[in-house]
Amino acid sequence: MALNTSAEAPVPVGEISRLIGGWIDRLGAVWVEGQITQLSRRPGAGVVFLTLRDPSYDISIGVTCFRQVFDAVADVVGEGARVVVHAKPEWYAPRGQLSLRAVEIRPVGVGELLARLEMLKKALAAEGLFAAGRKKPLPFLPQLIGLVCGRASAAERDVLENARHRWPAVRFEVRNVPVQGVHAVPQVVQAVKELDAMEEVDVIVVARGGGSVEDLLPFSDEQLVRAVAECRTPVVSAIGHEPDNPLLDYVADLRASTPTDAAKKVVPDVGEEAERVRMLRDRGRRCVDALVAREERGLANALARPAMEDPHRMVDERADHVASLVDRSRRTVGHLLDRADSELTHTHARVVALSPAATLKRGYAVLQKGDGHVVRSPGDVEPGEALRARVAEGEFTVRVDG
Repeated sequence: MALNTSAEAPVPVGEISRLIGGWIDRLGAVWVEGQITQLSRRPGAGVVFLTLRDPSYDISIGVTCFRQVFDAVADVVGEGARVVVHAKPEWYAPRGQLSLRAVEIRPVGVGELLARLEMLKKALAAEGLFAAGRKKPLPFLPQLIGLVCGRASAAERDVLENARHRWPAVRFEVRNVPVQGVHAVPQVVQAVKELDAMEEVDVIVVARGGGSVEDLLPFSDEQLVRAVAECRTPVVSAIGHEPDNPLLDYVADLRASTPTDAAKKVVPDVGEEAERVRMLRDRGRRCVDALVAREERGLANALARPAMEDPHRMVDERADHVASLVDRSRRTVGHLLDRADSELTHTHARVVALSPAATLKRGYAVLQKGDGHVVRSPGDVEPGEALRARVAEGEFTVRVDG
C-alpha cells in the first residue's frame, strides 16, 4: 500500500526500513537459480556466506545458510557452480540490505542443463533465429576482422597466427573478455555489439577453446544468442571442439569446428589464391591462343579460295558472259526490227492499194454535191444540178442532164 508522505510530513528511515521488511516477509520462500560467485566458509563458523549471480545479467544477491545446509552439497558445489536455492528473502533493517536465507541448496546437473538448453533451442528455432535464410555470406577477403576471445588464450593465438599465415596483410580488432564464469555473458555481448557498430569491421569471430558443458554455458545464453541474431556484420562461431555445439553455433552465420578452422574459413590462403590466379591466367592465355589460331586457319582457308587468289577471274568470266548476252540481245533485237520492217512494208503496200487515191488513179471519179455529200445513187441528184467531180489529178464541175 502506498504511503501518504510529503516534504512537511516525511517518514523516518527506520519506519521505511520496517515497512520494507514487512513487505519482504510477506513474499514467503522462493526457489532461485543462479551461479555462485563468492563463497565464504570460515572455520568454526556456523553460517556460510555466498553470492548468487544471474549469469545473463549484471545482478547478484547475497545468500546465507547454516553450515549443515551447505555441507550437504559441499562436495559438488563451489564457486562458479550453478545451483537452485530454496530460500526466504530477508531484510536487514539496520543496513537496509536484502539477502536470502537458504534452507536447501541443489546443484544443477549436466542432464538438467542440457534439457533446459534443448528447450531454449526449440523456442529460439521456432522464432526463426536459426533459419538458413537469415545467414549472411562472409566476405571473400575481409580487411578487418573483429575477434572476441579470452585474454592470452590459445584460441586467440590460433586465430591470429593461422589467419596471418594464410594472408599476412589481414588486420584484427581484438576484444579480450572472460569466456566463462558469471562475467562472460555481459562482456561478450558488449564486445560483439561494439565490433558490430564499427563500419570497418567485415566479420566477427567469437572464439574459445574446449571445455566442459558448464564452461561453455555462456555461449548458449539467450541474451548472447539474440545479440548475435541482431548483428548486421557476419558472425563466425568458433567455440570448443568438433563435438561441442553451443546455441551460438546455430545462430551464427558460419560455424567453425575450432578456432583454427575459423581462421581457415574466414581468410583465404594467399598461396592458394596466387596459384588459382596463375591457373586462370594460363587458362585464359590458352583460350586466347586457341581463338587466334582458329581465326588464322579460317583466314588462310579463305585466302586459299580461287576467288581470293585471283579476284578479277570471276569478273572476267562474268564479263564474257555479259558480252555474249549483249550480242545475243542485239541479234534478237535486229531480227525483230527486220521482221517488223517487212511487215510494215507489206502493210503499207496494202494500205496504198486500197486507198481512194489509188482507185482514182485507175480512172474512177467521185461526185460530190454542193454541200459535200458524196453521190451514191441516181436518186440523190436533180436534173440540171451542178456537181463536183474529183479525179486523180484534181477536180472539175459537171451538171446533171435529164
